[in-house]
Amino acid sequence: MSEVRRARTYRRQPVEEPRGSVAERSPRLARRKHETRVRLLHAAFGLAAKKGMDSVTINEITDAADVGFGSFYNHFDSKEGLFTTLIEWLFEEFADALDGLVSDLSDPAEVLAVSVRHTLLRACRDPVWGQLLIREGISARALSTGPGRRLLRDMRRGIAQGRFTVTDELLCAISAIGTVLAGLAAELRSPSSKRTGRSRKVLRPREERFAENIATVVLQAVGLKRMEAEKIARRPMPPGPPEYAERRRRD
Repeated sequence: MSEVRRARTYRRQPVEEPRGSVAERSPRLARRKHETRVRLLHAAFGLAAKKGMDSVTINEITDAADVGFGSFYNHFDSKEGLFTTLIEWLFEEFADALDGLVSDLSDPAEVLAVSVRHTLLRACRDPVWGQLLIREGISARALSTGPGRRLLRDMRRGIAQGRFTVTDELLCAISAIGTVLAGLAAELRSPSSKRTGRSRKVLRPREERFAENIATVVLQAVGLKRMEAEKIARRPMPPGPPEYAERRRRD
């Protein structure tokens, strides 16, 4: 049976849920359902990293997650629904990490620079994540979820404190997103971005300079002078919370 026919068959079969939520009936069932959902998301991300989202099938996702094909539809309506959830999950998690990273910074300009640099470094070192970032960044909801919502918040703070001279927070955020995505798209298309292994260590200083340069442009766009923007964009990155610092060491 083809995947499309199988999907239609599973969708036609009514599933009568017992009264009460899964969590109310059994914490163990709720935990298992959550674990299955997470396995499906991890499997989808791993497959997308190997062959791209468009080439991944539901059958491949369920096989990689060791989940029955029919169980997929207990969690997602379609492959597109899964990838929408995956993007939201990845970027909400990343945005939370950013908040932890800049939590001790008081200067809105430095917060903005660190956020831009860290976003670009993550995207350069994980190109699949970077492609997902580009996809999310040009979507209609770019400023309502994850990093986009926090970017708008940080722009608002910078304007309120008089640190940014551009007074329209929405235009500030759109300008920053456009600069970051354009720079990232060009960087990911460059031959050096496709290298792996030990050569990645050699490329790190280059990636860091790239991230600093983009952060400088973003700071200039919100009103900082070039010399000050460069100085802020080149400051050492803050270590962040202990658990975040550990993740950076493993990177």
